[in-house]
Amino acid sequence: MWEIIVAFILGIVEGLTEFAPVSSTGHMIIVDDLLLKSHKLFSQEVANTFKIVIQLGSILAVVVLFKSRFVDLLDLKKEKATGERLKLSHIIVGLLPAGVLGLLFEDYIDEHLFSIKTVLVGLVMGAVLMIVADWLQPKTPKTETVDQISYKQALAVGLFQCIALWPGFSRSGSTISGGVLLGMSHRAAADFTFIMAVPIMLGASGLSLLKNWSYFTIDVLPFFVTGFVSAFIFAFVSIRFFLKLINRIKLVPFALYRIALAVVIYFVFF
Repeated sequence: MWEIIVAFILGIVEGLTEFAPVSSTGHMIIVDDLLLKSHKLFSQEVANTFKIVIQLGSILAVVVLFKSRFVDLLDLKKEKATGERLKLSHIIVGLLPAGVLGLLFEDYIDEHLFSIKTVLVGLVMGAVLMIVADWLQPKTPKTETVDQISYKQALAVGLFQCIALWPGFSRSGSTISGGVLLGMSHRAAADFTFIMAVPIMLGASGLSLLKNWSYFTIDVLPFFVTGFVSAFIFAFVSIRFFLKLINRIKLVPFALYRIALAVVIYFVFF
C-alpha cells in the first residue's frame, strides 16, 4: 500500500512541475531522496523506469489538451485551415538546435551535469532569466497568438531551449522567457513551448522506455500505473490553470518560487 501512495505522490509532483517553469528536476530531487531512496522501495533501475512512465503521463496530458492543434499540425483535418497558422515546419525548426546538441552531448550531460549543485545553479540562473524576460518584455507583444509565430522566432526559441539541457534550468522556463524577449505574448510563448515539448520528450522517453522494458513486471505494474494516471491528471489540471493565468501573472512569481526552492534544496542537502 505504501508503494501506491508513493507512486501517487511522485505522480502529483511530476504532473504539477513538468510543464510549469519551476524545474521538475529540482522537485524530483527532493521527493526522490525522501520517498524512493530513503525507503528503498525498488531497485534504482525500477525507480528510473518509473520516472520515464510518469513523464509519459504528463506528455499525454499535453496531447489531450492540444489535440485539435496536433490534428491541424499533422494535416489530418478534411478541411484545411486557411490564413496565418502554426505549421509542423515551425515545430521542426524550433526542435533542431536542442535536438542536435542533446544528441551530441547526452552522455556528457548525464555523467557530469546531473548533480544537486548543478541543479541549484540552473534553478537560480533560470529564475534570473525569467525576471529579465518580464522586465525587458515589449509593452505591446507583436506576436499575440501561437499562429503568428515566425520561423525566425521558432528558431530563436529553439536556441533558448538549448539552455534547458543544463539540469534545473527548466525547458518551459527557458523557452517561454525566450519567446517573451522575442516579442511574443506569454500565452503564445507558453503554447509554443508545450506543443514543441511533446515530440522531443516523447522521443526521449520512448527510447528510454525501450531500453528499460524488462523492468515492467507484474509486481511493479500497480506502482507504474498509479504514477502514470496521477501524473496525467495533475499535469492536465496544472497546464489548463497555467495557460489561463500566464498572461496576467507572467513569470516573476515562478522565478521567486524557484529561488525559494533552491534555498530549500541547499539546506536539505548541504
